[in-house]
Amino acid sequence: MREGTDKIERAAEREAYIALNMFEGIGPVRVRELMDVLGSAGAILKSGREDLEQAKGVGRTLAENLLRQVDAMDVDAEIKRAAQYDARIITRIDPEYPEALAAIHDPPLALYVRGSLTAMDRHAIGVVGSRRCTHYGTQTADRLCFQLAKQGYTVVSGLARGIDAAAHQGALKGRGRTLAVMGCGIDQIYPAEHKTLAGEVIANGGLITEFPVGFKPTRQSFPQRNRIISGLSKGVLIVEAAKGSGAMMTVDFANEQGRLVFAVPGRIDNPSAGGCNYLIKNGAKLVEDVDDIIEEFEYLLPPNPEGREDPEHTKPKVQLNDDERKILETLGKEDLGQDELIRRSGLSASTVATCVIMLEMKRQLKSLPGRMVRKL
Repeated sequence: MREGTDKIERAAEREAYIALNMFEGIGPVRVRELMDVLGSAGAILKSGREDLEQAKGVGRTLAENLLRQVDAMDVDAEIKRAAQYDARIITRIDPEYPEALAAIHDPPLALYVRGSLTAMDRHAIGVVGSRRCTHYGTQTADRLCFQLAKQGYTVVSGLARGIDAAAHQGALKGRGRTLAVMGCGIDQIYPAEHKTLAGEVIANGGLITEFPVGFKPTRQSFPQRNRIISGLSKGVLIVEAAKGSGAMMTVDFANEQGRLVFAVPGRIDNPSAGGCNYLIKNGAKLVEDVDDIIEEFEYLLPPNPEGREDPEHTKPKVQLNDDERKILETLGKEDLGQDELIRRSGLSASTVATCVIMLEMKRQLKSLPGRMVRKL
């Protein structure tokens, strides 16, 4: 009989967490202070104004606002809305709630999850950086995240353009797990062009948000989600970030949460690398290779030598003729104009033009403005 009563009480407490997570004007820290006074999440919803005002920082205006929201709250409808998007809601009292995230100062009251959370995700590395990144930045994020996935680490990022997208894609190439923490409701994909990527993330990890269904991204919601990226992770890697950027805010959260901070150095004349270089000067660990990260966590996971394999080596071999190979050898790591490519390779202009077209189709090089070409 008591077991049945306990289940009912637990279900009611879960619903209270979901409801409080939906409230406007109150966050995880204020809820914790209310619980310290009133005893439980459920008790908050049943309390009157005078009881609510006993908690630190809760005055008459906030208490009355909370009471108005209690009357309008429909938790069952929210659970059904989430289910329409194949999402479930995990609260702070559920066993599936990530242990590392629960330990931070302001853990989300509830998480909406499309996909899965597994025991493997305890070994996670957050990877963030600039939306307006360079080719070097995306290449580096892709390679490092591929290698991290091969080593058994879950890559956590934010599904944004630039470095975030490259981080997810690298982990997927490495056939590993990746989690995307969103600054909007679980029904929203932002940016919209990442819908396909989001589907791949769901199949190999999950989309996560603390925001209710229907919540549209705001200027404040992205910094808010950054504490979850670092909170889920053992350490945070920054690949290209300007000073004062959102990625640097993630570093602030990581430092507050006691997470290790890693940074990839960049060119001193690249503003997008200014944040990374600043971090390295101030104690972040410089990362040139995945070994610089995993040596800090070898007590968690034994190194996997196959994890050093470059993502390019996992692709099926592309058939190239002699002229095409000559073009790629001539390019090396440089961006060259087609006239310079003709001069260095010794091939005719028509042969070079044909090879460039064929190599683009075979995804071996990329044409750039000004008749420049770059080897991929």
